[in-house]
Amino acid sequence: MKRSPKIVFLFWNSVVSTILYLWIITIALQTFILPDEKPLNVPQDIVTLMFALYGILIFLTLSGLIVSTMIGNNRYSKFFGGFVMVIFATIIAAKGIFG
Repeated sequence: MKRSPKIVFLFWNSVVSTILYLWIITIALQTFILPDEKPLNVPQDIVTLMFALYGILIFLTLSGLIVSTMIGNNRYSKFFGGFVMVIFATIIAAKGIFG
């Protein structure tokens, strides 16, 4: 059975976006929430990695939202719309915790 390339793109985009989000959450938990001892200085390489991952994640989710809206796929449109809200809520929560 052959699928539309747009649906295949949306599927793999959702998989990669979910993996990136879980990677960001794992890095944040290991570095800032659950370390053995509190770091004296903020680890610059970890912050740079998280910033780059968030940039890629936002690009992927917004491209998935635009493509799903353009082809009229409600399932992926709801997924990516909710995912964008979760991403921005996570950014706001992190800003609230770390100042």
